Amino acid sequence: MSVSELESELSADQRAGLELIRETGGIHQSDFWKELDVSSRKGSRIAEALEESGLIQREDAVYDGHNTYYLEPAPRDLDFSLLMAGDMLSPFIGEEEIDAQSDAFSQWLMNLAYEEY
Repeated sequence: MSVSELESELSADQRAGLELIRETGGIHQSDFWKELDVSSRKGSRIAEALEESGLIQREDAVYDGHNTYYLEPAPRDLDFSLLMAGDMLSPFIGEEEIDAQSDAFSQWLMNLAYEEY
């Protein structure tokens, strides 16, 4: 199941929690439920559900002298196939100046046009 499909099945509270974790880049669970304005129990359940779905990672942590978890977004798999035409990578990757008239771009476009899906 794709990430977008997983996200579409989340409750409103889970979506808000995932958004908070992504916006902050990571947050301690003891702050997580306070930011969401839910009880610690509900915050724990939201975090557990997000972890089980693979959308976040939860690691044991000590924060302000208390045991808690650190919640951070799960790494996402990148789809580089969108940059490929046959076995050629887009000529614009890593280039500072783009020349749409270049031979490399023309060849890449031709490969893309003749590629079968």
